[in-house]
Amino acid sequence: MASGSSRGSGVLYFLCGRAGAGKSTLARKISVDRQAILFCEDQWLARLFGGASSLAEYVERRGHIRRLLTEHVQAILKAGHSVVFDFGGNTVRDRSWVRSVFESAAAAHELHYIVADDTLCKKRIAERNRTRPEGIYWGDVSEELFDAVNVYFQPPAPEEGFLVVEHDADREPLD
Repeated sequence: MASGSSRGSGVLYFLCGRAGAGKSTLARKISVDRQAILFCEDQWLARLFGGASSLAEYVERRGHIRRLLTEHVQAILKAGHSVVFDFGGNTVRDRSWVRSVFESAAAAHELHYIVADDTLCKKRIAERNRTRPEGIYWGDVSEELFDAVNVYFQPPAPEEGFLVVEHDADREPLD
């Protein structure tokens, strides 16, 4: 499915990349550039639950958030507004859920994949932990958490059939 809103629906933009790759920064840029409504999972986790103290707790709490957002985001897309998910693209299972959202709304999509190596990501996370930028910082990410989360990371594969826009974090500054 091509990007755009040829059927009167909005476009669902979502991100894929290792922790620290620049997904939140890119999500905000896309939101501004495309005049799209931004949903940041980390913000919802922080405001609704005070965050998550473990990976298991995160998975449980994000499930509540995603169930809540599904029908509302579908209605937003059907009304012709575009949406950016600052989450939802790092595993095949996550991307399958996002597909169910945009397909149910007969909306277009773009999967923005940020390619970044561990060294760059860890450097960015350390800087984010240190500076705590508003809208991007929702709590410290330790190197242990980085490693635990990235074990599950799966880059998008062609057979998944997404419209992928690839970004090289080493060559393409996101801010």
